[in-house]
Amino acid sequence: MEIVTKIAPIILALIMLGLGLGLKIDDFTRILKNPKDFFVGFFSQLIILPLVAYLLIIILKVPPEIAIGVMIIAAAPGGVTSNILTKFANGDVALSISLTAVISLISIITVPLIIFTSADLFGITNISQNISMTGIALKMFLVVTVPVILGMIIRKFAENFVNSKIQIFEKLNIILFVIFFIAAFYEEKESFIDFLIQAGFITFILNITMMIVAYYLGKTFASGIKQQKCIALECGLQNGTLAIFVSTQIFGTDIVYITPTAAYALIMYITGFIFVFLLKNKI
Repeated sequence: MEIVTKIAPIILALIMLGLGLGLKIDDFTRILKNPKDFFVGFFSQLIILPLVAYLLIIILKVPPEIAIGVMIIAAAPGGVTSNILTKFANGDVALSISLTAVISLISIITVPLIIFTSADLFGITNISQNISMTGIALKMFLVVTVPVILGMIIRKFAENFVNSKIQIFEKLNIILFVIFFIAAFYEEKESFIDFLIQAGFITFILNITMMIVAYYLGKTFASGIKQQKCIALECGLQNGTLAIFVSTQIFGTDIVYITPTAAYALIMYITGFIFVFLLKNKI
């Protein structure tokens, strides 16, 4: 996994830079104007998603190595893809962008906390002694927070140019993730398929369950169908590149910990597009 461990920080930083280029201060201050919808999505993704993942792991008796990988993807924030699919689904794009932005920025705290707590619960002991929550948070700050802020600064001073190219940046983010995924597959192709089969069932159940749970939480507490669609997609489409980056930082080149992220990434695109197709005409 040498290639993956070397290119993960670069690709993640580029993806987060692309996210920052699509953000404005309004995407953060908007939360104050419509706090209810934001906090329904925030609570669903940050609290309910990891809890659902943990319960499914216990119920399905998933091996610890796969289990911690599932928790890594459950801890990851949403990505730019959730914003794009929310747009396709006629959902609340502004809410989607706000959720992605805020949860991505605070992920430098929440992701290490969820992962290290999960590792203790599952009895995972092969975490390097040189790795700590603070160390992972600092690395995430450098490849997540700094590029997002840099992207926002670039947009501030070149807004017309960025606005004219924003669709290109969105497509580039998806292309970067595909390149990253292909590199991971190519480097470990002998064992990759076997691990994908092992992790596929739990990640499929997690993805479907969480999108349904989030959709009905939105139906109960959010303001409308557009917000329901947004919250469901935000909870179903995670930042796989960030999850792989964190996994390689904590567990090195052991592919078993990365596989649930790869399996989830494959599944979430399929289920996400099916979800969009089913709900596109609901206004």
